[in-house]
Amino acid sequence: MISLDTEQIWGHLDVGSEWQYHRRFPDTTGAYDHLLAALTGAGISATWFIVGGMTLDSCEGPGDARFAALPEYWRSRIPAGSETSKPVWFRRSFAERLRDAVPRQEIGLHGGLTHFVWTDPRASIDQIRAELTEGLRALNELRIFPASLSFPRDQERYHELLPRHGIRTYRGRTPTRAFRLGRTVAGSALRALEQFSASAPPLVWPEEVSPGLWNLPSSTFLYPIGIYRSRVIPIRTRLTQFAKGIEAAVRHCGIFHFCLHPANLTESPGGFAMLDEMIEKLIRARERGDVDVLTVAETITRAEGAPASALGSRCAVSG
Repeated sequence: MISLDTEQIWGHLDVGSEWQYHRRFPDTTGAYDHLLAALTGAGISATWFIVGGMTLDSCEGPGDARFAALPEYWRSRIPAGSETSKPVWFRRSFAERLRDAVPRQEIGLHGGLTHFVWTDPRASIDQIRAELTEGLRALNELRIFPASLSFPRDQERYHELLPRHGIRTYRGRTPTRAFRLGRTVAGSALRALEQFSASAPPLVWPEEVSPGLWNLPSSTFLYPIGIYRSRVIPIRTRLTQFAKGIEAAVRHCGIFHFCLHPANLTESPGGFAMLDEMIEKLIRARERGDVDVLTVAETITRAEGAPASALGSRCAVSG
């Protein structure tokens, strides 16, 4: 399974300037275009968790009524503009291409309208509800009706809001100690060790956490591939981990759920070549009949009413 946090600069709204974002990710829009073309060209359906703000036709900035429920410290960072003037913020045309792509791509919601982090200690449940509602409304305007969600920065909270808004699946955290430790020194060190050793990612299973609501965790994320980082941890380790994930799914008839942020592909000159090689490995496994490539929605449909061991007649790499 391949799932993508489709956020562009919204995911960095609170951590840096637009200039800093462009410096780190020099061709974000190109990365999204390349990734969609690569997946559809390979006949692969993936799950794209999109921030609602990306789909806006235009925006009036912090005073836009759609942001009114959010705290001032958050909405004050959002610029006025449209896809023409601010394409790193607004990509309505890309959302439309994603909606109409063949083979069909699943479109879920990434948090809500603005990538507001649900665990922000200053946030209220009413603000999160508004963030969720406005994000869904933005996608609905394009005839996109998400049934799955990924939390901003994997920070889970307010699960009870999801079924009330038509969400039946969320992507849970990677079940490893490194991810449980989060953004700590120990967590970063463990993640770096996992990368350096190219250890096999864990397989995952859907879990019904409450009636009608399923958790489908990630197995691993594509770690950053910046030039300086890659001098210590070569890009090849990401390819090795990806291959080990597929092999584990085949061997154990489990689910390998590979996740990434498309912008990370632009951090290194070798990013797109790495992606193309990953897709080629996946195509070969599918052609051998070793795996199915599923979306989140397809995986949950298989899981409903069946034990994990009965998810399918073949092993699955779901996405």
